[in-house]
Amino acid sequence: MTAPLFEIHDRCPKTSARTGTLRLGRASDSNAIPTPVFMPVGTRGTVKGMTPEEVAGIGYRLILGNTFHLDLRPGSQLIENLGGLHKFMNWPHALLTDSGGYQVFSLAKMRKITEEGARFRSPYEGDMVNLTPENAIEIQHRLGSDIIMALDECLEYGADRRRTEKSMDLTLRWLERSRASHEKFLKQGDGERVGGTKSSLFGIVQGGFFDDLRERSARATAAIDLPGYAIGGLSVGEPEPEMMAMLEASIAHLPDERPRYAMGIGLPLNLIDMVSRGVDMFDCVVPTRNARNGRLYTFGGIVIIKHARHQDSGAPIEEGCPCNACCNYSRAYIRHLYLANEILAARLMTHHNLTFFYRLMERIREAIPTGGLASLRSDVEAAFGKTPEENAE
Repeated sequence: MTAPLFEIHDRCPKTSARTGTLRLGRASDSNAIPTPVFMPVGTRGTVKGMTPEEVAGIGYRLILGNTFHLDLRPGSQLIENLGGLHKFMNWPHALLTDSGGYQVFSLAKMRKITEEGARFRSPYEGDMVNLTPENAIEIQHRLGSDIIMALDECLEYGADRRRTEKSMDLTLRWLERSRASHEKFLKQGDGERVGGTKSSLFGIVQGGFFDDLRERSARATAAIDLPGYAIGGLSVGEPEPEMMAMLEASIAHLPDERPRYAMGIGLPLNLIDMVSRGVDMFDCVVPTRNARNGRLYTFGGIVIIKHARHQDSGAPIEEGCPCNACCNYSRAYIRHLYLANEILAARLMTHHNLTFFYRLMERIREAIPTGGLASLRSDVEAAFGKTPEENAE
């Protein structure tokens, strides 16, 4: 008998947080994915600056790729012909692929949204591209994704109610079409993954920044009875209190026994606050992008490596950190590499930041059964302040 996709193990006695296990197509008992989980972003089939072996060596067993970018370059058909994305990038663990809705959102000046789907010019060659709910699902099946995301429309912060409601209803209609397409591929056998399990389709809750629209979207999305659900349209420029209010308005109407995924969220305090509200999955470019910009996360706060105070420091980025950078190199050396624009600087700093986020999620999971999230949050807030800049060295 196939194990369920998601099992809940412990619940926090003081919050809505829970620990659990995701068992996806490529997850076995030896590498099942503990939740809450943070997913490194590998948009184009690579986590920037890292080999897949290095990402797995930190402990990650689930990363994110992107339908939009991979289909444009090098092409989903090519990837399928070469054995699927897992083989193409030498990643034997689980993969989630975003449908491309957020990337279409980012192309505001080059796209047109219709009932059929999104029509836009490729940011690479400038060719016209049509992305529909059906071909977004088809592309993800070609890639061999373990978690497939339905195509949605994401709006900017400040969109008015009329436009938000229209967009939300469109996303729901697209979800019905996405499900029909996904089921067609499963019936054809194209959705089979290693071990006889199948890829799982997640729907995305939208509704902008209106409580009642968020509720309507969540209820309607949950009624479709999918293996998991995502909350989209957050972290698009809104104040943090509004972000949390919309998360709460969404999550209150999603089934407790299914995994919940907050898309594009990655600041340490946000992770703790959303876990406390019942979120199980996260992804964000925060650790990798900040690493390339010389901003390093530690449990004592942000280290800005270019600062002069580090130029003759023999200390590691963070004492006790098991990453390659901290075990083998000094702040002075990494600062030298960064200022010299050496590739190794980005690699070492990315290894460190991804290790920090992995360790943070470990601490979050450890704190949940004992009701210790509030204490952990206090420590993290003391280290980072309300924004990372406040306590930067």
